[in-house]
Amino acid sequence: MTDTRSPSLLDALLPIGVLVLLLGLSVYLYGDSSSSGPNQIALMSAAFVAGLVGLKNGLQWAQIEEGILAGIHMAMKANLILLAVGALIGTWILSGTVPTMIWLGLKQISAEYFYVTSCLICALTALSIGSSWTVAGTLGIGLMGVAAGLGLDPAITAGAIISGAYFGDKLSPLSDTTNLAPAAAGAELFAHIRLMLRTTVPALGIALVLFFILGQQADGSHDTARIAEVLRALESQFSLGWHLLLPVALLLFLAVRQWAAFPAVFVAALLGGVFAVVFQPEVMTRLADPAAGSLAPLKTVWTALFAGYESSSGNPELDGLLSKGGMASMLTTVWLIICAMCFGGVLEKLGLLQRLLQSTLHLAKSTSSLIASTIATTIGTNIITADQYIALVLPGRMYRAEYEKRGLAPVNLSRALEDGGTLTSVLVPWNTCGAYMAATLGVATLSYLPYCFFNLLMPLLAITLAFIFPPQAIMPVQAERDDQSQA
Repeated sequence: MTDTRSPSLLDALLPIGVLVLLLGLSVYLYGDSSSSGPNQIALMSAAFVAGLVGLKNGLQWAQIEEGILAGIHMAMKANLILLAVGALIGTWILSGTVPTMIWLGLKQISAEYFYVTSCLICALTALSIGSSWTVAGTLGIGLMGVAAGLGLDPAITAGAIISGAYFGDKLSPLSDTTNLAPAAAGAELFAHIRLMLRTTVPALGIALVLFFILGQQADGSHDTARIAEVLRALESQFSLGWHLLLPVALLLFLAVRQWAAFPAVFVAALLGGVFAVVFQPEVMTRLADPAAGSLAPLKTVWTALFAGYESSSGNPELDGLLSKGGMASMLTTVWLIICAMCFGGVLEKLGLLQRLLQSTLHLAKSTSSLIASTIATTIGTNIITADQYIALVLPGRMYRAEYEKRGLAPVNLSRALEDGGTLTSVLVPWNTCGAYMAATLGVATLSYLPYCFFNLLMPLLAITLAFIFPPQAIMPVQAERDDQSQA
């Protein structure tokens, strides 16, 4: 058996440097379309370079392949949810659920208060169900449609939706990341949530003020005729009504009942197909394939599940808005996530991430710098491994002993993990969260990034507060514990 060598700092930095260079070239050459293939090539190339580093250090290819497969396995849950959301979008448009959400929104929400209202609605909903992904895949889709009808900026709208969704997700005891962070740090859940209030509430307050200011700059008066045209097109294409929101209510109910995301979303997608057959007979007749005979309704719903909905209302804005969905629409995003997790899996298998984390501890001399290093590490892990769960668990595992050694309460670590790891995952185009939001909301990650005010403010506020009000040691330091155990 070949002896393996521990990776050097240069070993750890080489594949990351290659990735940064290639991703920069990808964005420069391809712009917003870089996530449609170029970024995938960059990630796979960087994973190959990391594999060469592993071979140099004595690992066998089979061992490196194990890391790749482990990374892909970790991403399969997110990929299944993405496919289910694609199916849901297709049948919810076909059933009139999404058109009803757009129709109601255009009638009741004013342009001036749209951004701040969207942020608050998403925050409250995510707080009640604990899932930013579910909020974006339901309310987010409808709000993006309303924004299009009002002539508002889709990037700002996506930023408002994401800001609100992540605020609620972060403070909800039903959220998986809100439970995972204290588990990784050894903290108690509700103590963790209470401490997070010190950073989340001010950050949301500032974000709402910014969205309010942006909303006041939007002039929706000139869009009256345009909105009326979109409303007429919706009413001519679909039978609309409040009853068509029942699939949304079902999905939110299943989320509150803590169903797993994939079956909950897929059940809601199937219900959308049933609603299409029952409540949209004209749409079903228009889209029916005569060759399918009596099975034409089944084929139409089936097509919406895998290929989405193709609108032909004659209104270009509405057709662009409603021609989407289907599992096939998510395949490029699934491809991106698989390539990203290949890279992250190799780095973790080779111990390159651990080597980088060890280096950061030498820079964290004070308590404040330790918290800043933790947040910076979670952000870096989000960028490198492309998964928010790794960004919580791996730094949590690596920093936990250091926090204990310095006598710091575990909630200080758990809050730092969330302030950096959970909140910034959606800002990375190849991260599972960034890829999901871009695919679901139809806005490129780098386009909505400047307007995710809550997500951008959280790490900055957390680091600032750590230096202004550094946490005090409240537990015996590790050396004292060791002396007591020996005694």
